[in-house]
Amino acid sequence: MIAGIAARHASRAVPRVASRAVISRGMATEKQIWNQIQSTKNIQKITSSMKMVSAAKLKGDESRRATAIAFNTWAQALNGPAMPLEDATFDELPQKCLIVPVSSDKGLCGGVNTFITRNVKTCVQALADQGKVADIAVIGDKGRGQLGRVVGDKIKLSMTEVESPGNFTLAGAIASELIANGSGDYDAVVIMYNEFKNAAVYNQMYKVIKPFSGEGEEEPLMAYEFEPDTKSEVLTDLQEYLLTSEIYHSLMDGAAAEQASRMTAMENASKNAGEMIDSLTLQYNRARQSRITTELIEIISGAAALED
Repeated sequence: MIAGIAARHASRAVPRVASRAVISRGMATEKQIWNQIQSTKNIQKITSSMKMVSAAKLKGDESRRATAIAFNTWAQALNGPAMPLEDATFDELPQKCLIVPVSSDKGLCGGVNTFITRNVKTCVQALADQGKVADIAVIGDKGRGQLGRVVGDKIKLSMTEVESPGNFTLAGAIASELIANGSGDYDAVVIMYNEFKNAAVYNQMYKVIKPFSGEGEEEPLMAYEFEPDTKSEVLTDLQEYLLTSEIYHSLMDGAAAEQASRMTAMENASKNAGEMIDSLTLQYNRARQSRITTELIEIISGAAALED
């Protein structure tokens, strides 16, 4: 008889132990989901803050860009307008080119840097197919990292930790660095950058800066008069100033495009975090409901066992 009573108690204890194990697993899963919800909410706060910071910075970048456009008008009149990189064949480029892509040192800004580096790789390949030579002097750590994995042997100079927002002094320092590293030995300097249109749109453009050289009918600036024996010196200084002005304009345009893209990227990240929070909350409620249902079943089963 004693053995029978012990067997009945053991048979009742087994479901209770199993039930507690299920509850324990349910509690752990529920806790994990709750922690994930809190982590996602923290990420959403960070991305929302970064979006507001980028929106505030964008206003300043737009103002500096407008100033740079007005300042660079003379350079466009002398050197010609920038051309779109989309569907470009690069047939007009001379035999030996130095490509200067303008990228950023920071990430979390959408495809700003990827679009530039992709076009640089396309340009290098197109020039190689045409039997031409191309080297790279990259501005920005992100551009150096992406290009180094594919065309690292073409990179002759990299300039990172570039001050942001840029200014004309910085552009002058970059131009001096390019000249010191032999940009004058190339037939053209090709600057590739992002052109800001509005907060949602930016295009990839490139400028071709050729040296002031040539004789006879190809002599540069024939429409202008120079003092005797000073034209070569003036052209050398003007070439450096032209390169500085074009770099300055490209930096300002690229900075505005970067902030606009970062603002859009952070807005999308915040929206995705909100959707993930809703999904996790639904999972949490289901797990909580399952746990409560299991506890109620155990209570009812225990009460029924006591009645027996």
